[in-house]
Amino acid sequence: MRHTDNSIEEEIKERIAAGNRAYHVHKKLFTSKLISQNVKLKLYNMLIRPTVTYTSEIWVLKENMINKLMTFERKMRKIYGPTRTEDGYWRIKTNQEINNILKGQNTIGFIKKQRLNWLGHGECMAEDNTVQRIKKWKAMSKRPIGRSKTCWEDGVLEDIKNMNVHNWKKVAQNRDSWKKLVEQVRTLSRL
Repeated sequence: MRHTDNSIEEEIKERIAAGNRAYHVHKKLFTSKLISQNVKLKLYNMLIRPTVTYTSEIWVLKENMINKLMTFERKMRKIYGPTRTEDGYWRIKTNQEINNILKGQNTIGFIKKQRLNWLGHGECMAEDNTVQRIKKWKAMSKRPIGRSKTCWEDGVLEDIKNMNVHNWKKVAQNRDSWKKLVEQVRTLSRL
């Protein structure tokens, strides 16, 4: 759902709320002791993450929104159940344990991968394509007070810079090379 003031923050909050609803709809599956952690992880990746990250390839991620998305994902630790300590007590899983279960493939990494995918897809399009024309369009006025200082492309190019990719436009022209580059995003914790 798009807002009239084009606020991505409001959209992300709505996506997180939709993710909470998706969790509660499938709560019996996620809290079942009969289902293994691997299956729960697959269910999370099929049912909840797509709900939260719908249209995420166009998001401009600000630090406060990254924190909200990571907080949402950490709340999902209920899915994996408690951990039994050596002295017989039960405790909730730590953030690091959740990260290990997710194999480093958290929501932010997933979103950044989607954004890089979209950048490469757009870069391969013909110069007269509508997407290319919109990408090259520059506003005649200043951004209003309170708007993000960075735009979508700034964020994606920062991710590419963090990956030490030089001449990314040339790499994007070869779909196989770009696909390999995008897959690297999963393994980079600094993104």
